[in-house]
Amino acid sequence: MSVPLYGRGSFLGRPRQSPLAPVPHTARQRALTHMAASILLDYPTTENLAKYQVVAGALDELPGPIASRLRGFLDHAEQVGPDQLSQEYVTTFDLKRKCTLYLSYFLTGDTRKRGMALVGFVEAYRAAGFELDANELPDYLPVVLEFSAVGDAELAGVLLSSNREGLEVLREALGSMGSPWVQVVEAVTCTLPHVSSAVRERVLDIISGGPPIEMVGLAGRGRPQAEMTSASVGGEGR
Repeated sequence: MSVPLYGRGSFLGRPRQSPLAPVPHTARQRALTHMAASILLDYPTTENLAKYQVVAGALDELPGPIASRLRGFLDHAEQVGPDQLSQEYVTTFDLKRKCTLYLSYFLTGDTRKRGMALVGFVEAYRAAGFELDANELPDYLPVVLEFSAVGDAELAGVLLSSNREGLEVLREALGSMGSPWVQVVEAVTCTLPHVSSAVRERVLDIISGGPPIEMVGLAGRGRPQAEMTSASVGGEGR
C-alpha cells in the first residue's frame, strides 16, 4: 500500500501536496535549473534582479514542466515589482520558521546535531575546491544549488538527497501559503529522484512535530549565537 506524503500534523497546518514525479533531463539542464533556482531563491537584491532576465533567456533549454514553473515565478516577480517582491521575500523566509532555506534545520533543529550537519556541508565544499562565502551558512539552499550547478554535481546530489526531507517540508510550507517561490522549489525537486517511502515517513514526522528543539546557541561561521535560534534561522543569509 502506498504511503501518502502528507496527511497529518500541526507544524504546517494544512498538508496537501503529493510528491512530484522526476522529470527527464540532461546534466546541463539540471545545472541550469539549479543555477536559476539559486538566483530566484536568494534575496531579490538589485544584483540578483538583474539576473532574472538571464534566467528567463535560458528557459527554452529546459524541460517543459521545469520551465513552466520558473516562468510562473518570473511572471509573478515582474507583475509585483522589486519592492513588493522584497517584502514578500521577508514575510516568507525571514518571518516563517517553517519556510527556512537552511536545509539541515528541518532534521536537526536547534540541537547539537546541526553543528555536525553544517560541518558535513563544509567538508563537501572543500573536497570540491568550492569557496564558501564566510558570511553564509553552508546549508543555505541557494548556496547548495549553486554548488550543484558550477561545482561538483555528484557531491551536491548527496547533500540534496541527504536533506530531501527538508526540501519536501519547505515545498509543502510554501504551497500551503500560496507562495510564488513554491514553483522554484518544485522545479528543483523535479530534477531529483523519486521520493522514497522512508523519506515520506520522515517528512510526516517533521510535519507533525516540527524540527527538534534544543537551545544550545550554535555558533556558525562568525554569526552571533543569538542568530542561530529557531526564531531567527529564516532571517540569515544576506
